Amino acid sequence: MPDYQAMYLTLFQASEEAINLLIQAQQQCEELYLSAPEPELEPPPPPLPSNP
Repeated sequence: MPDYQAMYLTLFQASEEAINLLIQAQQQCEELYLSAPEPELEPPPPPLPSNP
């Protein structure tokens, strides 16, 4: 008979590791975003006149 408890614990541990890896990647991306310099914003050019 298969050892369902061992299979469940193996799958649960792998799922937990995957979630923690995703959380760590998200936190690293947030740090990169927050540490990036602010972009210089320029107003858009005025619209071109339309020909009637």
